[in-house]
Amino acid sequence: MLHLKKTLDRFYKDFDFRKRIAYDPIAIPRRYSDPEDIEVAAFISSCFAYGKVGLFTPVIENILKPGTGHPAEFIANFSLKKDVKYLQGISYRFNREKDILCFIYILSEALRKYGTLKDLFYSHFRSDHVDIKKALTGFVDSLTAIDTSAVYGSNIRPAGLKHLLPSPATGSACKRMNLFLRWVVRHKDIDFGLWDEIPPSKLIIPLDIHIARISICLGLSRRKSPDWKMAEEITDSLKKLEAGDPLKYDFALCHQGISGLCKGTQSSDICLACSLLPGSAQ
Repeated sequence: MLHLKKTLDRFYKDFDFRKRIAYDPIAIPRRYSDPEDIEVAAFISSCFAYGKVGLFTPVIENILKPGTGHPAEFIANFSLKKDVKYLQGISYRFNREKDILCFIYILSEALRKYGTLKDLFYSHFRSDHVDIKKALTGFVDSLTAIDTSAVYGSNIRPAGLKHLLPSPATGSACKRMNLFLRWVVRHKDIDFGLWDEIPPSKLIIPLDIHIARISICLGLSRRKSPDWKMAEEITDSLKKLEAGDPLKYDFALCHQGISGLCKGTQSSDICLACSLLPGSAQ
């Protein structure tokens, strides 16, 4: 583990964070300066951050556009009667137009009730929690408990809506929820550190295919399915390297895959040149 830590620390130190921001959904909330605007933009951006960046970025921008620089105010005052026109025609892969409309409606109802997403999350968080799982489950439960009849005509939660609000209670890795939490909790590198009452040590790694492949290759996990248990196992392994900030390496490792440097398959040419593996050419 000591050798791996030295390797990852070198990789982290040499990684060009600023250059890679343009290829990451965090670029969108970084356009804002007000904490409440950052929080809302970050939540929306993370929830739609699946697939290719070039495909989901225009969707997020169209959702945020009516806020004219202040998405928190727009969402908090969102009216189905007046503002539905702004979301007409917006859909993305698994999420139909009505699913996106309902997602924004739920977010607006939550902001009216709790004031901020931070206050909603804090209402479920306790410092003696081993990790973020219980608080995240409560956070998502609060959102999905909101009556959706105003949008769908009955209080239902179709697959397209549930896809935007996954819960660890179902075993889901909750990559996008954990990504949002990394952004708002960590206060280093490119992350915002807005929720400073939650220690970064409580976070769970945002597990996507890139992190799963690289983690298996580095011996951080022996599991095969990219679910919540795998995310926990990888996080526990990273805590042995960086106990107070296990997600320190997340952005750099993920972009090793996004950039195409890691193909996720065994290849002598690629693996020998990988800076993360012992005996590499670098």
